[in-house]
Amino acid sequence: MLRATLGHRGMVVAPHHLAAAAGADILREGGNAIEAMIAAAASIAVVYPHMNGLGGDNFWLIHRPGEVPIGIDACGAAAGLADIGFYREQGIEEIPARGPLAALTMAGAVSGWQNAHQVSVDRCEGRLPLSRLLESAIDQAEGGIAVTETLATNCKASLAQMDGLQGFSDRYLKSGAPLSTGDRLTQPVLASTLRTLAQQGLESFYRGDLATSLADDLESAGSPLRLTDFHRHQSLRVTPLTLEVAGHRLLNMPPPTQGLASLLLIGAYDRLGITEAEGFDFVHGLVEATKGAFRVRDAHICDPAHMPHDVESLLSATTIDDIASKINRHHAAAWPAATPGGDTVWLGAIDAEGRAVSFIQSLYWEFGSGVVLPQSGITWQNRGTSFSLAPKHLNRLEPYKRPFHTIQPALALLDDGRVMVYGSMGGDGQPQTQAIIFARHIMYGQELQQALTAPRWLLGRTWGSETTNLRIENRFNTPLYDALRHAGHDVEVIGAFEEVMGHAGALVRHSSGLIEGASDPRSDGAAQAV
Repeated sequence: MLRATLGHRGMVVAPHHLAAAAGADILREGGNAIEAMIAAAASIAVVYPHMNGLGGDNFWLIHRPGEVPIGIDACGAAAGLADIGFYREQGIEEIPARGPLAALTMAGAVSGWQNAHQVSVDRCEGRLPLSRLLESAIDQAEGGIAVTETLATNCKASLAQMDGLQGFSDRYLKSGAPLSTGDRLTQPVLASTLRTLAQQGLESFYRGDLATSLADDLESAGSPLRLTDFHRHQSLRVTPLTLEVAGHRLLNMPPPTQGLASLLLIGAYDRLGITEAEGFDFVHGLVEATKGAFRVRDAHICDPAHMPHDVESLLSATTIDDIASKINRHHAAAWPAATPGGDTVWLGAIDAEGRAVSFIQSLYWEFGSGVVLPQSGITWQNRGTSFSLAPKHLNRLEPYKRPFHTIQPALALLDDGRVMVYGSMGGDGQPQTQAIIFARHIMYGQELQQALTAPRWLLGRTWGSETTNLRIENRFNTPLYDALRHAGHDVEVIGAFEEVMGHAGALVRHSSGLIEGASDPRSDGAAQAV
């Protein structure tokens, strides 16, 4: 029988057990959920370096009992030198996926840590020094970690794309061959950078000597980023999007993330009135709601400063009713090729006082741009490849424009007083996995760990894949696959616990103070109770 982890004094869930442990240690020392998340975020950047890091972006949802939730948007904008002409003058018609020309957006992750740390100090009695919050990450980078299967697999799969990127070879090859599962990976230069941040403060990433070295390395590599881009960057505190679903209040991030799509998806599905999980109606209904939500997303979501419509007007009963009304309960709608992809980590933390954090951090594709900066050991993201070089495209490249983001954390305030934080990595799969977990656990009453372990599906892209069909794990009852094909779905049955389905996690705090936690068996993670 699958059972959730239980506790009362706090809990952290992460897709790598060492990151969960780093956060849980902070809770044991009296730290709050935000402090625990900063420790876990720094640790996961070290132990899962193919999926996230200091050279990427992150987003936060922070809930404090009795107060308005806070969103933190730590998304880096395009370089001031990055415009369509910059690439066209070099004969480039599409932004490269790898290399220095893919490293065109500022890294916002550290500014997200900084912003959250200020919330911790100002509003949550945060007291632990930054040096303590980064301690586990520094130790893991300096002393080394055991290479996981997912890191080794992605290292091997990405090798051909990283040809000529010396920093990648120095970090991720051993005697000229990709790292293997169980190898010891040490990152001493990254450890030194983390120690600098601990000593000089997180602001030094953008406006100190560290910023100067990062900018110098990026310019030397051929990136359009410059020191002025570092000085210009700051993370934002934003108002989360909210939607009432089945009597519960769901929260997600506003643009430039696809948080709108997550809320539209589950909102439209709720309109269908499906009464049980796991059968044809459940899978077909969620897949078709996904298509409708993604069509709205693809037509409207980009940097909010460039959006033709206010996001609140899109998150309306009219929009949700329209998506639901167009769902044929027996036949699949045609599905065009979708574009987003990416690699990410989602983490959650809840402390004994009920403060809760839903957090997500990413390099976009595995290993991001593949550019590893020599003076800092930081791998830079390739989130800017989501921009288009077509002049009339909604998400066209412009200087200082923020890129469209697939990543978005989820949080739900339930009608019985429970608080739930949940999420997953996986490009197009993120809104779908969020909806699957919420529906299984909250709408249909499945045990939390069962809701994460049960077979999942993915419509669209993830992990840089071009596949846009309906991939579904092979643990459903056999008649379901035939029923889906008969309805017109382009079904591809895959393995039992496929990483492409994402690394999900969830925590639920009851009004009694009991906390339940679940970690995805597709990951190396854990829900670590205090």
